[in-house]
Amino acid sequence: MTSYSEADLLRAAGAGIRAPSLLNTQPWLFRLRAGAIEVLADPARRLPVADRAGWAVRLACGAALYNARLALAAAGTPAAVELRPDRSEPDLIARLTPGRAREATYAEVDLFAAIPRRFSNRAPFWPDPVPAETRLRLIDAARSEGAWLDLLVGMTALSGFAEIASSADRVLRRDVRYQSEMAGWTHADAAPDGVPVTAGAPAAEPQDLLPQRAFSDHRRGPGRDYEPEPLIGILGVIGDLPVDQIVAGQALQKVLLTATDAGLATSMLSQPIEVPAARDQLRRALGRSGVPQLALRFGYGHPGRPTPRRDVSEVLLTAEP
Repeated sequence: MTSYSEADLLRAAGAGIRAPSLLNTQPWLFRLRAGAIEVLADPARRLPVADRAGWAVRLACGAALYNARLALAAAGTPAAVELRPDRSEPDLIARLTPGRAREATYAEVDLFAAIPRRFSNRAPFWPDPVPAETRLRLIDAARSEGAWLDLLVGMTALSGFAEIASSADRVLRRDVRYQSEMAGWTHADAAPDGVPVTAGAPAAEPQDLLPQRAFSDHRRGPGRDYEPEPLIGILGVIGDLPVDQIVAGQALQKVLLTATDAGLATSMLSQPIEVPAARDQLRRALGRSGVPQLALRFGYGHPGRPTPRRDVSEVLLTAEP
């Protein structure tokens, strides 16, 4: 196989649009050019307040890229991937060219099947612990994509993270422009992007360990803790250049799909990453030389449903002549 087809593009983009993104902005585009499938960032969907530097866009596009890779591999047409192949085109995230045709591995088939089932579950998780072998699978998933995942063990580490996350959340809550931007992407009715209020967590209570986005004012029963001892993982990579953030996005998606395949529910906490001082404090607390890119929450929870996505036709670009 020397080039990808329109059918391959649709297959890759159809999987790519199921990736997560900050406030479900879906900041990706796909095109077929010279037989290669290209993933691009959509600058019109970058959050001007929450994502001034484009970190969240690159993370989301990296996740979409991983889904596209899986879709092609599952079809027996795996891709060779070049990240940021043209520095004169900064929105070009990656170029995928056909590799040697082969049958998909069992792992690829399982992760590809998890794509439509993955979603952010912001409801409280059950107290059931995540088994050690599943934790190792999550760590290995990140490592296989060039990232690291530190799972916080013990209340000392967890309380330290909670303090950093809560402090960052307070900073963001005081930013009127930030809160206005978040409200603009929160919808009461069905919409093809943004966050439905029904997908939000119960309103925060003073005793909660972790901060929650205020997507809704739904209250829980009086005296009920959100989660007294959640499993938190910090995903990071060695650097913080744009290409590092794309690598982190691919690792993020593999971790999320691995968790979904293992029957886990997940959600993401970006507050301690969005505030630079909190991010540096988190890095120092972990003792890592690399850079944290996102915090994740794992556990077992009630069934839910993925948030809506735009039609794939809306994210396809016509190749330039």
